[in-house]
Amino acid sequence: MPAEFDTNHVKNIVLLGHAGCGKTTLAECMLYEAGIINRRGTVAARNTVSDYHELEQERGNSIFSTLLHTKWRGYKINIMDTPGYDDFAGEVISALRVADTGIMLLNAAMGVEVGTDILWQYTEAFRTPMIFAVNQLDHEAADFDRTVQQARDHFGSKIVVVQYPLQQGAGFHEIVDVLRMTLYKFKDTGGKPEKLPIPDSEREKAEMLHKELVEAVASNDETLMEHYFDKGELDEDEMKDGLRKAMINHDLFPLFCLSAERNMGSGRLMGFIDNVCPSSNELPGQQTIRGGKLTCDTNGPTCLFVFKTVSEPHVGDLSFFKVYSGTVKSGMELVNENTNINEKISQLYVVEGNKRTNVNELSAGDIGATLKLKNTHVNNTLHEKGKDMELYPIEFPAPNMSMAIEPIQKGEEEKLAQALHQLKEEDPTVLVEVSPELKQTIIHCQGDMHLAVIKWKIEHLHKVEVKFSRPRIAYRETIRKGSDSQYRHKKQSGGAGQFAEVHMRIEPWYEGMPEPGDLTVRGKESIDLPWGGKLVYYNCIVGGTIDNRFMPSILKGVMEKMQEGPLTGSFVRDVRVSVFDGKMHPVDSNDISFKLAGLQAFRQAFKTADPLLLEPIYQLQVLCPEELTGAVMGDLQTRRAVVEGLETEGHFSRITARIPLAEMHEYSSSLRSITQGRAKFKMQFAEYAAVPFDVQKKLTEEYSKQAVLEEV
Repeated sequence: MPAEFDTNHVKNIVLLGHAGCGKTTLAECMLYEAGIINRRGTVAARNTVSDYHELEQERGNSIFSTLLHTKWRGYKINIMDTPGYDDFAGEVISALRVADTGIMLLNAAMGVEVGTDILWQYTEAFRTPMIFAVNQLDHEAADFDRTVQQARDHFGSKIVVVQYPLQQGAGFHEIVDVLRMTLYKFKDTGGKPEKLPIPDSEREKAEMLHKELVEAVASNDETLMEHYFDKGELDEDEMKDGLRKAMINHDLFPLFCLSAERNMGSGRLMGFIDNVCPSSNELPGQQTIRGGKLTCDTNGPTCLFVFKTVSEPHVGDLSFFKVYSGTVKSGMELVNENTNINEKISQLYVVEGNKRTNVNELSAGDIGATLKLKNTHVNNTLHEKGKDMELYPIEFPAPNMSMAIEPIQKGEEEKLAQALHQLKEEDPTVLVEVSPELKQTIIHCQGDMHLAVIKWKIEHLHKVEVKFSRPRIAYRETIRKGSDSQYRHKKQSGGAGQFAEVHMRIEPWYEGMPEPGDLTVRGKESIDLPWGGKLVYYNCIVGGTIDNRFMPSILKGVMEKMQEGPLTGSFVRDVRVSVFDGKMHPVDSNDISFKLAGLQAFRQAFKTADPLLLEPIYQLQVLCPEELTGAVMGDLQTRRAVVEGLETEGHFSRITARIPLAEMHEYSSSLRSITQGRAKFKMQFAEYAAVPFDVQKKLTEEYSKQAVLEEV
């Protein structure tokens, strides 16, 4: 049985917007209008098709991207409802990767919110054709004109009004459509509107906006511009084709009106998706990693891309994919390009929230799911045997928050490890690091809301009680001046003894420093340390006081001590070591003796070389509403941050600062509290820098006390 819809009749849309803008409610409307469901659920009643997960119903907002589909006037519309909080950006980005069009919802009462700005950056990266929809026009504080102006301030003049409301607030029930030059009048219950002529009082405004729309479409196509000059108008087909081309080229973003809660405007939006929005085969082909281009063609070689994985209890992993070429059929065997392992597509599904429906095949451009692909993960490409193609992976955002995690019950470490492995499989924005340096398992995530979801999953799905704690900081130790030392290791316990004496100079190393002027260099080794920085090791022995065969042993001792510096037990970096004298015994000297002597000589010299503790410094960017800039900067100053820049972007401020990692603990929660969730930050490692003297003293004393306790 062939696929129900061919490539031309499949449209993939992703619903985007700041939390609370009404994405899930709009998705519910679209399913209802298409007859997929016979009753509209609500977020408040916890009975929507999209927010079906227990955790989403508990919290009252979307946490996961959800795949749905409708059938509308001969077309299949795949709908991906996404979360609005940036903590769950991975869910948004994976959905954007496979969408053909994005619908950006704006809250008419709040205007453009910071989450919208963040999402826009993602859509720009993918160059996703976009529609704007001003929702919640029935809200008492709705302001359509202000919202449109803010959108243009933030996203440019390419936003063109297709619809505007005749009234706003509680009385909202009429929309003027300047593309079709029609008035849509809704009953209080919403649904299918009555189509009426535009009233005379609105005719001038509607004609002006219609002209703006036609000119915007014509200006992006020379042929249409000629037709427009000749006729003074474009017909419906010309407008449809011109809009589609302009959307594909990111030259134009049409704007619609909605009240999703009252089901007003969703049917017209769905009609526009069918008639105007591009199908996958109308978009530029997918670039392959080897430089080829994969055209979305049903007759091409079968190729699909896995963009999401969900673990279902008692069933296994459900892999969501988009067919980028050819036709995928149940029972088909494909090759995973990333693992070179064959995978059998035993069952194919179309998905409606938590419901799956079996299908026999899916054509290029469609989105579906399959179960139990044992060796396939997110970002993997599967294709026909004998082909050679790999699509570019999704680039997920770097983490913003880190916490140490451990099981409350001893002995459950293995269960926790399995749970974390499953979490990483489902959510690529979760990174897990088992740090030998910090002696902790660190979980890196997007923020405190993301962390709360991780904790819920581990405890409810994997039945492991866990606790989080502040991760230790990966400090580094170095020195500020040179120092000489000598150490004699001597041990006699019957039979062969141990003897080694090492004279050593240590100095701070920096790029381009001159060779030792007062020493004779016999050999030099420059070592890039695994933890960053360098060790430069000189053999300056004259007269054979230490045999060359013992030099590697001295180096081994130095390296061992560098892995546990004297100040806080942290890694040592950027040191130059010169071994310039010593003694050995013809019988008792051996490798272990010189290793121990080298270790102790280094330790002694380090303590008298003005030791310095370094801490990781991160580059921080905060995007926040302009009126909250002062509060955000005030908080940063309490965290030893150095503000480097402040820029205005529309109604937002972008603050750039350098901040110690030690001061970033729980910053996500703090920023959300200060800004009521209206700010966003990102950070990346910049450098190691000296800690203030008082901080070094405190950390050194704490380390010494701990060492004494451990000895006791």
